[in-house]
Amino acid sequence: MKIKVALIMIWLCTISLSHSQEANSSKFGKGLFNLVGKDNSWDMKVGLRVQLLGMSTWEEGGKSEANFLARRARLKFDGFAYSPKLKYKIELGLSNRDLSGASPFTSNAPRYILDAQLKWNFYQNFELWFGQGKLPGNRERVISSANLQQVDRSLLNSRFTIDRDFGFQLRHHFNLTEKFIVKEIFSMAQGEGRNITTGNLGGHQYTGRIEMFPFGSFSGKGDYKGADLQREEKPKLSLAVSYDHNNNAVKTRSNQGSYMATDYGFFETNINTLFVDAMFKYNGFSFMAEYSDRTADDPFAKNSDGSLTGDEVQVGRGFNLQTGFLLNKDWEISGRYTNIELDKAITGKNPESQYTLGLSKYIVGHSLKFQTDISHLEVSGGNNELMYRFQVELHF
Repeated sequence: MKIKVALIMIWLCTISLSHSQEANSSKFGKGLFNLVGKDNSWDMKVGLRVQLLGMSTWEEGGKSEANFLARRARLKFDGFAYSPKLKYKIELGLSNRDLSGASPFTSNAPRYILDAQLKWNFYQNFELWFGQGKLPGNRERVISSANLQQVDRSLLNSRFTIDRDFGFQLRHHFNLTEKFIVKEIFSMAQGEGRNITTGNLGGHQYTGRIEMFPFGSFSGKGDYKGADLQREEKPKLSLAVSYDHNNNAVKTRSNQGSYMATDYGFFETNINTLFVDAMFKYNGFSFMAEYSDRTADDPFAKNSDGSLTGDEVQVGRGFNLQTGFLLNKDWEISGRYTNIELDKAITGKNPESQYTLGLSKYIVGHSLKFQTDISHLEVSGGNNELMYRFQVELHF
């Protein structure tokens, strides 16, 4: 109840500020409105977006299910404070799916906060980020859910992503040649995911990422957006590698998944995750590839007497291939193939492959679009599944 009241107060304060400060209207999709301090010492862009989803699944053997929901509903605030070199970002999730996943370690926090970060450009091409936000892991996860090429992310992301956490990130970029750009990121985080309110049970999480742009930067930050809506006039390519080490991790999927509880506390083991990915765009054509591999020093959680708890680290590998072509009037046809192979001897799970065919209509880019796709999931030795989805995205 207190959180709801606080959110209402934030909203009312924002509205009142729009009257007391200079308020500039924005182009559709660029925020509800912009606020600028009278002394130009700060500004704030306020945004709102929703995703409305309908889906149906049919499992081999006759089982079927239909579901309709507000998949995402979010408030976004970003701008600068004191100096344009000190930026901030706040994103609040309001839908049930955004708030779900509470555990005893998030019991007094309903997980409203998705992002809360300060970004300080303290020297030339160096930036220091501090707060809660996405770690520099797989490309598909860092792409905003508002800018996806298909209705939602792939199975690779759901199995291997390192998602959000609290810590700091050091970012830098430089030019090898006039066109060839290299970006580096180093991150140190708590290692247990977002909105953790009870201690730091394990060690810390360290992530490094390097990105290379041999043909220069993408238009409109297209290296982290689905579809080639900019219709790149020249080929653009981004190649990247990330490596994540979660020291003494206590969750089954690095900083994600469930806690590995034992009769003496929590089982700890080092978990390492490798990501290799690429994005290519040219004249309406786009192609994205991702590979992930996860290992653990000891994947089996054990009690004090050596007996297994039933929790195990989700080790294994996967790859994802996704492509699309933008047609006239911003219709796009896209396809995706994903293969996941968790270590069956450890996880007991069979390999799975998913084939997805998608159709999108971009009315105002990613800010107003509808998307539909159909997926066929093949599980080796298990039940296959067919899934159909339709989604509308509205982004102010």
